[in-house]
Amino acid sequence: MTKKIGVQQSAIAVFLAAVFLIGITDKATAANDELIKQGQYMVWAGGCIGCHTDVKNKKPELAGGLALKTPFGVFYSPNITPDKETGIGNWTDEDFVKAFRQGLSPDNDHYYPVFPYPTYTKMRDADILAIKAYLFSLKPVRNVVEDHNVQPPFGMRFLQAFWKAMNFMPGEFQDVPNKSAEWNRGAYLVEAVGHCGECHTPRSDLGALDHSMALAGTLKGPDGGLVPNITPHPKTGIGEWDEDEIIELLKNGVKPDYDDVQGGMEEAVNFGLKYLTDADLKAMAVYLLSLEPIDNLIEKPKK
Repeated sequence: MTKKIGVQQSAIAVFLAAVFLIGITDKATAANDELIKQGQYMVWAGGCIGCHTDVKNKKPELAGGLALKTPFGVFYSPNITPDKETGIGNWTDEDFVKAFRQGLSPDNDHYYPVFPYPTYTKMRDADILAIKAYLFSLKPVRNVVEDHNVQPPFGMRFLQAFWKAMNFMPGEFQDVPNKSAEWNRGAYLVEAVGHCGECHTPRSDLGALDHSMALAGTLKGPDGGLVPNITPHPKTGIGEWDEDEIIELLKNGVKPDYDDVQGGMEEAVNFGLKYLTDADLKAMAVYLLSLEPIDNLIEKPKK
């Protein structure tokens, strides 16, 4: 009788332990699913798909190979699928944070600032690691990407250390205490995750952002295109736009005059911005309209 009771008690203990472990596993799975979902959202907000997908040559999403022409040469975006040989499948959490925060590869090579680490450095670690979780949840794609074709002497990566010393200020975004939560959310999305200034801010001859003209547009954007002034200047910027018009552009790619956005902005909308919540798009609009207006007309030079 005593032996029978002991067996029953053991069976109950095993059953309860199994239920407990299942509960822990379910919670862990739910937490991981939520992290992956957050990472996908950050990938949308960060424009990762547009830069890391060679749509023209029908390459798989995020498998790299997109050519970006610059005054310094042609750069090819890397494969950021979790393939262990041609992608980022061997990267650790520390590698990920180091790339975003310091602009360094897992082997401590300096990245060229065509990877917008000077802006991504402002991202929060939680969002950076969420991106990693999402990317590592994807199917690995084997895709060997062509080496950068950089003009000398810029091809010598060690020179990037000097560039960084002059132009790079690492550091996470900090909320401004006297601003609303909405304003700070918009600032974080525009200034960090969305890296809007990387395209909408003019650069020096050495490729450094001119922060005195932040978001004021440039005649020499990616691939040599025009990039508009998105400060709230009433004549040369978006000062006469209202929040809803900015949201409409970010969500659907349509300007107040009903013209469609083109080029890089079209990709930014189609591959990411259109998936953001209305609350986040509104926060971005609130932030942009709060900035100091800069008078900078961006139009094709007259022949």
